[in-house]
Amino acid sequence: MSGSGVGLAEALERAAGALPAHAEIIRPANGDPLRLLELLEAGSATQVLGWLLANEPEDGAELASEWAREPEAGAQIVLGVDEDGLPKAGRKLLRRLRHQLRSRGLDVPEAKRDAVVATLPPVEEPLDEAMLSPIDPRGTRVAILVASNPSGGARIFEIVLDELRGVLETRVYNASRSRVRRFTRSFSQRDEFPAVAASPDEVRALVKRIAAGHPSDRPLPRGFEEWRSHVANPPQGTPTPGESARAFLGEVAAEPSLLRRVAELVRGGSVGPWPPEPEALHALAEKLGEAAQGQVIVASARRREQVEALLEEGLGTLFASPVGESTAARFEETAYWFWKRGQEDDARACLAAASAFRESEPRENPVAKAMVELVLAPVLAKVEEELSSEEDSSKLVTPSAGGAE
Repeated sequence: MSGSGVGLAEALERAAGALPAHAEIIRPANGDPLRLLELLEAGSATQVLGWLLANEPEDGAELASEWAREPEAGAQIVLGVDEDGLPKAGRKLLRRLRHQLRSRGLDVPEAKRDAVVATLPPVEEPLDEAMLSPIDPRGTRVAILVASNPSGGARIFEIVLDELRGVLETRVYNASRSRVRRFTRSFSQRDEFPAVAASPDEVRALVKRIAAGHPSDRPLPRGFEEWRSHVANPPQGTPTPGESARAFLGEVAAEPSLLRRVAELVRGGSVGPWPPEPEALHALAEKLGEAAQGQVIVASARRREQVEALLEEGLGTLFASPVGESTAARFEETAYWFWKRGQEDDARACLAAASAFRESEPRENPVAKAMVELVLAPVLAKVEEELSSEEDSSKLVTPSAGGAE
């Protein structure tokens, strides 16, 4: 129970989290007491008000006072709240409001007298929640799992994942339930890489899969090993979030229009570019530079063709196993993020890209080309500058040395 009010809008958001059956009605009211009264049925309104009086009494008092001014529905809802289980402050408020309503001529039943009885402390509902950030440009993402702490409050598990590099970090925090609510809300509303809610077991399935592919030359984080049974123990057969998205949206073929859409998302910075291994990128960059600085007798147009051919050939090397499959998995998991944000067209396009990385040659995949062009943009810009400079030089006419008097 809060010692002071947090504001009615915030208190109602907490009620929405605690009363999920009413959350879709509470949130659209945006903290407006009269709007909320219009949206809720009488029984639901009584339950919401009772929860506030028990858990956020000061803000519950504000809501009850506003509703008590409504002579019909509002007053009856206030009268319908049962005092049993309310803290002293909540009971005193209800009795004061009953007195006010009786003075207006309403038929108000007598309040129950306090009985001195032994009561058990309230039992908190077990927590089991999860959130997923999108995959950042380097290819990493954050998975959040929230579970009840046996000693009270909650545990927050923060796991940093990478399809290629495995489990990068695992941190565990103990927190109050109110802090957990604030944390998850801010995590989903931040400007960069906002997270989406996810099935806890599906997130555990994702963590388990990535942990299984963790590089053998690097140990798993100590925190992960300690808490593996909490963060990577899904029921047998549980899909990852990406697999869940594919099951819901259906199989999506690698159609050219969908791949072009994903290439646009890559170039626009919404997805990817998830650089392949640095060594392979460096080798390709050197080849491109050598081709641009080829012999003068080879026309720059021909060298442009050589650069393009080297780039397409390099795609096969850059996206060879395991990078190709990891990239497909990233697009599949990105489809889940788009799906949960209501962007089903982009989700399907990402599923098409995942299919392309699994079924097509990289040189035939416009998404693979867009990703590499973005990563190698400085190198390709220098190559283009050298070729353009050579073309400009070839257009200059050098006057003959003799013949002038």
